[in-house]
Formats: sequence, structure tokens, C-alpha cells
Amino acid sequence: MQTRDLVAALADGRGWSGSELARRFGVTRAAVWKRLDELRAAGLPLRAVAGRGYRLELPLELLDAAAIQAALPPALQARYGDVAVHWEIDSTSSELLRTAAARGDLAVCLAEQQSAGRGRRGRQWQSPPLCNVYLSVLKRFARGMGSLAGLSLAVGVAVAQALERCGAPPLALKWPNDVLAGEGKLAGILVELGGEFLGPCHAVIGIGVNVYLPAAVRAAIGQPAADLAAICAPLPSRNRVVAALLTELAEVLDRFDASGFAGLREAFVQRDCLFGQALDLSDANGRQRGTGAGVDARGALLLRQGDTIASFDSAEVTVRRA
Repeated sequence: MQTRDLVAALADGRGWSGSELARRFGVTRAAVWKRLDELRAAGLPLRAVAGRGYRLELPLELLDAAAIQAALPPALQARYGDVAVHWEIDSTSSELLRTAAARGDLAVCLAEQQSAGRGRRGRQWQSPPLCNVYLSVLKRFARGMGSLAGLSLAVGVAVAQALERCGAPPLALKWPNDVLAGEGKLAGILVELGGEFLGPCHAVIGIGVNVYLPAAVRAAIGQPAADLAAICAPLPSRNRVVAALLTELAEVLDRFDASGFAGLREAFVQRDCLFGQALDLSDANGRQRGTGAGVDARGALLLRQGDTIASFDSAEVTVRRA
């Protein structure tokens, strides 16, 4: 009994008894219960309902590389020729970083669950199986790493546009890598670089989107969080979400490759939730306070402090509303 096959049976949202599952897969009920307990411990939103057996809290869809490719515009289907879907992996970004030398431009890695998903500054990204989107894309650049300043902000624009295409209300961006629905974090972005400093180089762009957050996972996050299930009606399929992300990302990356972040700055500013807000920053020099004044052409955060404006790079700063 493969875990993926068991989850596929449960994905329709109806109830399955332990006996039905045991007969379907030719195993004992004890074996089914053990595997279901493992899935529940990993965060799958699975419930035992009296008289109805086991079911998911809502119908969820397995990721499908062919379905994702088919949902892309024809011009992008060849560009995204390498779309890999894993059942479980340590991290989609780690996989692309390990295998970058053997992969072409715009290689895609997806996973149903991650054992070591991560966000900015090494924070853990909660990765329950089947609930969300864990996506990484390898993008190659002829120029050096210094030309990629502001890339995470540009990707944020693409993510917000894609999720709105899927039915989300207008979304905000929080410098340097969060997509917000109201006060809750809906998606996060992590960009990691490789190659030659002076070029050519590559970026592995990691994107995590909360499609459905089970209550236990939401509690473990420890900060306000949002998911598409709460803000989209109907809830878009995960394959549709991935296709929308890849579509918007290709356009934004082409613009970024041509003109850097400067060409996307205005699109970010229109969604900047920190602009005009009282902010509390922490960097290597300690804590500083001021008012958000937007971002510069390289994507650095601008902080107004009296009559002066200071700039801060995302690598060294954490920022919160004061």
C-alpha cells in the first residue's frame, strides 16, 4: 500500500471505512490505521467520522505535472518543459540547488509534502501533505548575482497577481518576501543564488502558498496566517494555482531579466503594506524606528527618520509595524 495511493483514495472527501481501505489495498485494517495515523501526525486534515469512516476535511487534489502543463498558455508549455512532482522531499528548493547543473532554465520542482521546508533566515515552513503548494523554479541569468537585487520583491508581484487570478481578493506585499491577505500571511518567497558572482548565475525561487491550513498547523505557525480556502469561493484546485503561478512568474522574470527590479518597482509599490506605516526594524546595528517610505530601484526598504531617509537591505533586516 503506497501512501500516495491511499491519499488519492481519500482525496474525494467522502468517508472510507478501515475495512473498505483494507480490501482495496489488500492489507490488514491495522496496516491502514497505522498509515492513517502517520498521515494525521504529518498534518493531513484527516478525520474519523462515526458511521462514515475516514475522510478529509475537504476534497483535495493531488498535484499532476501533465495537468499543470496543459493549463499553461501554449507559449509557456515548452519553456516549462521540466516539471517534477515529488510525493515527499526535504525541500523543493534544496532539490533544485543540488541538481542545478543538470537542469535547464525554468525547471520546476513541486512536492506534496516537505520534511525540511524553510523560509527566510532559516525559519521552518510548515508543510502538511496535500494541503498547500510547495513550488521552486530554477531561473538562469547571464548577468552576475549583483544584478538580482530586488528579485524576491518582483516574485512577490507575480505571486499576488497569480493568486488574484485564482479568485483571491486584492492582496498586499510585505517587504521583502511575504504575500498578505488582510493581516495574515498567505504566501512566502525564498530566493537562493548559485553560479558565478560576476555571471552567469542562477536563482532558485521557492514559493509556498497556503491553500488550506488545518487548525493544528495554523496553531503551530505562531503568526497570523491566511489560506485560499477562507478567501476564495470556490476554492481553486492546486493544479490551477500552480499553473497561474508559473504563468505570472514567467512574465515577471522576463521583465526582471530585461530591466531589473526598477521595471517592476511601481507594481510592488502599489501593493506595499508598509508604506506610510510606523515601523520597528532590527539589523546588525540594533533596533531602529521610522516610517515606511517605500523601496528604491534596487528593492531596498526605505525608512524615513525625521528629515532623512535610510535604506536597508533584506539580507540584514527584520521589520515589523511599530
